Amino acid sequence: MADLRILGIDPGTAITGFGIIEVDGQTKRLVDCGVITTPKTMPMSARLAALEHDLIEVIAATKPDVAAVEQLFFATNAKTAISVGQARGVILLVAEKHHLTLAEYTPLQIKQAIAGYGQATKQQIQQMVKLILKLRDVPRPDDAADAVAIALTHAANLDFAALTAQAHSPQKP
Repeated sequence: MADLRILGIDPGTAITGFGIIEVDGQTKRLVDCGVITTPKTMPMSARLAALEHDLIEVIAATKPDVAAVEQLFFATNAKTAISVGQARGVILLVAEKHHLTLAEYTPLQIKQAIAGYGQATKQQIQQMVKLILKLRDVPRPDDAADAVAIALTHAANLDFAALTAQAHSPQKP
């Protein structure tokens, strides 16, 4: 796999995490990470517009090839689920408008890909992100670290797909 830039996104209305990694073969490197925030005092439509604007700026600055987004799996609060769903809608639209291939992963898939364990804690995932990317510190804030984990999940799935294809290709004598 030649240089590939993966944008991982942890959606939210108040805070959306983003993380960009570059993958070259088995080498994975952190390019950038951070958060997009919107004030709770803004009307929802303005917050979604701000998310769109800032995400477009992240894409323009980092030029990813693909986007990986966390799926909304479960929320105990219906209001939170709706607002995160609206943010995801903006994120999916921006990815489509920028012709980014899109992948979506559940929290369970992310935990299994990064820690090898579906019940891994947030701290365990963050420590694995640090270890995988050979970073001095865990990316901060937490939402940025989560987004980097989502990008790494996509990289792991690409590695697995390549290995599977290689294993199933006919061997030449």
